Amino acid sequence: MVTIMKKATKLFTRDEISTIESAVSEVEKMTSAEVVPVVATASGRYDRAEDLFAFLLSLLVFGCAWGWFQGLVPATEAWSGVPAFRLTLPMVLTILVVVFFIGIALASRFPLLRLPLITRREMREEVERRARETFQRLRIRGTRNATGILIYVSLYEHMVHVVGDDTISAELSLDDWETLTEIIIRSFKDGKPVEGMCNGILRSGELLARYFPVEPGDRNELADKLHLID
Repeated sequence: MVTIMKKATKLFTRDEISTIESAVSEVEKMTSAEVVPVVATASGRYDRAEDLFAFLLSLLVFGCAWGWFQGLVPATEAWSGVPAFRLTLPMVLTILVVVFFIGIALASRFPLLRLPLITRREMREEVERRARETFQRLRIRGTRNATGILIYVSLYEHMVHVVGDDTISAELSLDDWETLTEIIIRSFKDGKPVEGMCNGILRSGELLARYFPVEPGDRNELADKLHLID
């Protein structure tokens, strides 16, 4: 069933947001790193997939119209007249153009319609690009010891990407982040986004505490906040 995509700002209740933010606070009691969770509705516009859906829809409707209505209209003049098609060229062009714009509107209103036309590689690239942009926009790179970490969840793509600052990236491997992302993805698939976010955040704390334990005089440089982006 095609439905309107769930927005990030509508995914959690206030109490659930507080629960997730409490998990961030707990993590930062055992590590000097700064953990910033973000949930985004989508990471890319995917205009090409939108256009492709509209194009295919226009061809489908045109094909149906041709099969149902097309035929030869008998000539009206006995000697010089020739049979004509019921669907004229202007009618064909009108069908294609009108249905194309209807397809654009449908794909924009119901993003799930264009989902089968987007490759996993394209989605991954968009999620990683938007995660890096968000990392910069939230000024996570500005921490004193370069120990900021972004946990970025994109709902439309069903993907999670982790971005760590330079100091963290030097210690933790891709396998470490994959373990964390799998925890989050598994819970989201089971319909438990709050559990997924909390478990993912706590897992990040376990990984970070090995290399970046709390130090004397450590202060909280970034707010313990869940960022929701529509």
